[in-house]
Amino acid sequence: MQPSPGPATDLLGEVRTQLSETERAIRDHRFLEAIERGEVSRETLGSLAGEQLTVISSDRRSFAALAARFPGGPAGELFLSMAEGEGVALQSLGAFADWLGLGPEDLAEYEPKPAGQAYTAFVSWLALNGSRADVALAFAANLAAWGANCGRVAAALSLHYGAGEDAVAFFDFFAEPPPDLEQRLLEAVDQGLAAGESALRARRATRLLQAYELMFWDSLDQRG
Repeated sequence: MQPSPGPATDLLGEVRTQLSETERAIRDHRFLEAIERGEVSRETLGSLAGEQLTVISSDRRSFAALAARFPGGPAGELFLSMAEGEGVALQSLGAFADWLGLGPEDLAEYEPKPAGQAYTAFVSWLALNGSRADVALAFAANLAAWGANCGRVAAALSLHYGAGEDAVAFFDFFAEPPPDLEQRLLEAVDQGLAAGESALRARRATRLLQAYELMFWDSLDQRG
């Protein structure tokens, strides 16, 4: 679905242009190149599972909090559906961990890396302090790169590591977002802007979230 013209669409185009270098760095990350060569260790794949357990669990609560803060209009419905989506992803993550031989206790004992959690810490901050426009614009800009990277991880796990459908379902879930998701995010941005929320702050939130996304992938680099 093509986004409808409007202030949010223009704003998204602007931030995508401004953040194109960061976007490229995320999409061309050396971790993705390594996993596509079959060079990422199972230990590092376990770290990916451990980091995502904390990220998804936290983001689920953050989106629920946002739905409670902004219950009306497109934003409330959007944030509630995003919280529900994180619940689906959390179940799929368990299958990835099982394939790696990691049980609930193993994941519970995993110690997250600060750089791996900067992203979700900022999402939590946005849940408390951000506006509808801040959150929705940041995710409208961010989800394309995250989804593309998840698609590459899923394909590499299947091709080079022998992972089955259940094991890669977590990554497939994010690689194939609902076709109307971007439009719904933009509607929430327009709702916020119409209520007087700051476009400057929304741009800032988007820039920071993209930078923290890059830090997440950096945290998985075996040479880092």
